[in-house]
Amino acid sequence: MKLTPKLTVSLGLLVFLPLSVAAHTAGWGELTVFATSALSIVPLAIWLSTATEEIAVVTGPTVGGLLNALFGNATELIIALVALRAGLVDIVKASITGSILANLLLVLGLAMFLGGVRYREQTFKTIVPQVNGPSLVLAVVAILLPTLLASTTPNLAQARVEHLSVLVAGVLILVYGLTLVFSLKTHSYLYDVGIAEHSAPETKPNIALWLGVLVVATLGVAYESELFVDVVEEVTARWGLTPLFTGVILLPLLGGAAEYVTAVTVALKNNMDLSISVAMGSSLLVALLVGPLLVLAGLVLGQPMDLNFTLFEAVAVAIAVTVANLISMDGRSNWLEGTLLLATYVILGAAFYFQPA
Repeated sequence: MKLTPKLTVSLGLLVFLPLSVAAHTAGWGELTVFATSALSIVPLAIWLSTATEEIAVVTGPTVGGLLNALFGNATELIIALVALRAGLVDIVKASITGSILANLLLVLGLAMFLGGVRYREQTFKTIVPQVNGPSLVLAVVAILLPTLLASTTPNLAQARVEHLSVLVAGVLILVYGLTLVFSLKTHSYLYDVGIAEHSAPETKPNIALWLGVLVVATLGVAYESELFVDVVEEVTARWGLTPLFTGVILLPLLGGAAEYVTAVTVALKNNMDLSISVAMGSSLLVALLVGPLLVLAGLVLGQPMDLNFTLFEAVAVAIAVTVANLISMDGRSNWLEGTLLLATYVILGAAFYFQPA
């Protein structure tokens, strides 16, 4: 197994795994548990994502694409499920918004900015933004309509919002399935961006090894998420952070670390096709699959969750989708466009910070 720079860095961060366990069992304080468990999730997310990519190389583009669809955002889903089971519904809903904002603005912005600093101008196929753009607009509609219904209808029964959310969640999951059929089957010839950072490898990855890594990393993320969720409310409240800001800004930075590193790394290698695919694909996965699955999971866990976001969140997602679509539609990128995406993220992040509880 060849260690890439990304994996080498993640190995060093794994030291926080035993530290988090020790902090929890020995009672070193909630702040220590919060910090060590959060830092432990980052390398585990990187190993989980890398294992998925390596297995995809062996299984081929169709199965590999499905694996990436299922495990590409597994870390975010695991953290959200643990938080949902703990009753932190507001933070979970905010994390959906945050993941979309982070992928479309922060990750894509960093990729375009750093890639644009190294290369005067970078090009990429427009098929990914052309397909993902309208699908993300659908996600905005799915978030906005339940929000508008709840905010404009006096004395609306909560059950009606929940029923609408379940219906919308089912439609979004169906649409995501159809996008997979489109990209992996009927129109796969349009998506020649590669699944992982492999270029005609001399030897195929050891699938048994990477399956083991996948299982261990998934279990590790689940355990560390339990530790993190147990203390996140009290620690963030002590810092004066609202559940909205915690979900929108902090959680996506942990769960999406692997995708963020991959998107920026391949942009620095002048592979903006893959960078765009990772950033926009992750946003689409969260909007059309992870979010709807959490709505359905809430029913099973006895923690009802709907798609009635705050109006501020709905508008923020609409802004992110609009800006990202406008910048990516021409198939070219430079450092200034990356700066515009990053500036939008900073402004929205500041607005969420000052949003009262």
